[in-house]
Amino acid sequence: MLNPVEASNTGPALSTPPVNEVRRKRGRPRDPQADGRILAAASALILVRGFDSMTVDEVASTAGVGKATVYRRWARKEDLAVAAMEQLYRDEMPPPDTGSIRGDLRAMFTSVLNFVNSPTGTDYIRTTIKESMRDERIAALYREANERAELNAVPVFERAISRGEVRADTPVTAAVQVLGALVVMRAITGQEMPGVDEVDAMVDFVLNGITT
Repeated sequence: MLNPVEASNTGPALSTPPVNEVRRKRGRPRDPQADGRILAAASALILVRGFDSMTVDEVASTAGVGKATVYRRWARKEDLAVAAMEQLYRDEMPPPDTGSIRGDLRAMFTSVLNFVNSPTGTDYIRTTIKESMRDERIAALYREANERAELNAVPVFERAISRGEVRADTPVTAAVQVLGALVVMRAITGQEMPGVDEVDAMVDFVLNGITT
């Protein structure tokens, strides 16, 4: 006869219930390409309709992201617009570095004139002027984006000064703004935009005022 201790040892072994591993929920990983898609969508909508008619909902839908994703990156529609216009200028009119001021200016002017002579470019110039004249807040946005684009062009002249091609007392800001001023004036007055075939003459015009 088994004693109570032996009886307990011969019974079925009690298994320890498995411990369910608790896994932490992970959020959706950040899409590294979302920024580019959002900026591309915003700049495309600004080109078509201007800042005032662009909505964050449309930007999010076009970029294939949620509205919250846009606002996590840019807290205000205005911030998004400035970033989008800055990206647009970089894509359409990238600052060159050809090794000479003449080559740089020629490349810069060609990019600008190709853009403003395209249907979207012409509409964009006219829309920015119209919106800026109507609302000072919108004018401030376009002004900020233009100033950032101009800053990207400043190194072109600074390199030329360091190479001795351009006078050290050159009014760099004015030199950067020459072509933009001409484009805006022609847009306001309804005149035809200068063509790419005029690039060399315009480069000569600028260089005659700043070269050593």
